[in-house]
Amino acid sequence: MGVSPVGVLAELCGRQSGCARGKGGSMHMYCENFYGGNGIVGAQVPLGVGIALAAKYKGTDGVCVTLYGDGAANQGQVFEVFNMAKLWNIPCIFVCENNGYGMGTSAERASANTHYYTRGDYIPGIWVDGMDVLAVRECFRYAVDYCSSGKGPIVVEAATYRYSGHSMSDPGTSYRTRDEIQEVRQTRDPITSFKEKIVSSNLVTAEEIKKIDSEIRVTVDEATKKAKTDKEVGLDELAADIYTINLEGPIRNVDSFTTLEHKRIGAAVNAQ
Repeated sequence: MGVSPVGVLAELCGRQSGCARGKGGSMHMYCENFYGGNGIVGAQVPLGVGIALAAKYKGTDGVCVTLYGDGAANQGQVFEVFNMAKLWNIPCIFVCENNGYGMGTSAERASANTHYYTRGDYIPGIWVDGMDVLAVRECFRYAVDYCSSGKGPIVVEAATYRYSGHSMSDPGTSYRTRDEIQEVRQTRDPITSFKEKIVSSNLVTAEEIKKIDSEIRVTVDEATKKAKTDKEVGLDELAADIYTINLEGPIRNVDSFTTLEHKRIGAAVNAQ
């Protein structure tokens, strides 16, 4: 959504050059037209419907893409907002990223119906190979046109795969074999397969691909160095940008005896 590699990596490192000044981290990256993640499983789905409702209300012709995994697909709040979105024909694309395992439990053991694209009931759904770059592009071209035409929401199930574990504490090999992971890497990797398609179609040469790879590696290496050496924000920013208009005066700190002054820095940062 326009954030530079430095903006992403610095946010991961909690540094001030991050897209959220280092205060969001990996789960709460935030920028214009990108509204971050959520620490509660599935809670970003109703938030996405709210954003889509705002787009419809304001007449911006915007469409919100709200994503969740197969592990979150059984959350009650997902079905609640399916209903609301269809009642009001809200322009929202519900995307279930099905990597087959949720956190570490296979979809077959967690869901009575693993055809997630059908679970919108009264909302139409599409299944797409999430490992095919061109298929995903065409799927979302259709989905955006569908929502923009005033027909309401649509559900997309993107069948994908997770190479690594769910988190740092998950080695990712206790519920699947290394051979399975390796097979997917060799046969379904989206970057490798797309590269093969454009090379075999004479749209690009192998030398041009290598040049692109080298340039990207340099860019990411430089961004990584800057992210690691960048400064953290000061404690005075801990209570910054909590309110658009602060009516409460001082903000409570970690105890009842000390307070922090509220201040606005978001507008100044955006102006830069």
